[in-house]
Amino acid sequence: MTQQNAQQWFESSLGQYLIAHEQQYFDQVVANIFGYHAVQIGWPQFDFLQSNRMPFHFSVGLDTGASVRAEASFLPIQSNSIDLVILPHALEFNANPHQILREVYRVLIPEGHVVISGFNPVSLWGMCHYLKSTRKEFPWNGDFIALHRLKDWLKLLDFEMAGGRLCCYVPPFKQEKWRRRFQFMEAAGDRWWPISGGVYFLHAIKHMHGMRIIKPGWKNSMDARKKMIPATQKLTGTPTEEKTSQKINHTDELKRP
Repeated sequence: MTQQNAQQWFESSLGQYLIAHEQQYFDQVVANIFGYHAVQIGWPQFDFLQSNRMPFHFSVGLDTGASVRAEASFLPIQSNSIDLVILPHALEFNANPHQILREVYRVLIPEGHVVISGFNPVSLWGMCHYLKSTRKEFPWNGDFIALHRLKDWLKLLDFEMAGGRLCCYVPPFKQEKWRRRFQFMEAAGDRWWPISGGVYFLHAIKHMHGMRIIKPGWKNSMDARKKMIPATQKLTGTPTEEKTSQKINHTDELKRP
């Protein structure tokens, strides 16, 4: 993928259609995520963090316009220092998407957020990846990742799903007039074919499991047994003493005149 080809596609009618949908979703989600540091990995020419209110934003990548020029798979960022990371299609155009996710987990603080967008291979948009006429063109030349597969990767890294959605149900026609004719698919997509949107979004939260000391069970059971032992009652006299006292009283009664 060359920057020139990508920029030409973004400037096309279909590219503008995609960016409008992605900007709408990112603006809605990142506006309610708070913290101090937010980073965007991929597509630095578009500010998908514009509605976020954190004081420090920056972008990472090798494309022109990135704040930090670096590989996404080896981020020059301190561990546990970022509150929010967004990945607009960064996984599909990298040779090692697993490493990018590991790096994202490393730099995020506990309870930090990651928001990912990607092309859905099980959709009309994903079909362009398999057609001979288009599979060598941007963006259909990317390695599209299935939604369920990406969820499995995130779960293995102890991310918890917090939200997500799909969009772009309209076929990826280059002419806007054809997309308008099929606009009814966009309105009915979430209801009738919810897993067939051309683009998906995932919002996940990083969790770190704490350590808890487990005490031996036998100690607790012994304490419970001690509590269950009834207290002995103090007797005022033994049965032998009671019988002796009764005999003495009976003898005194016989000796009386």
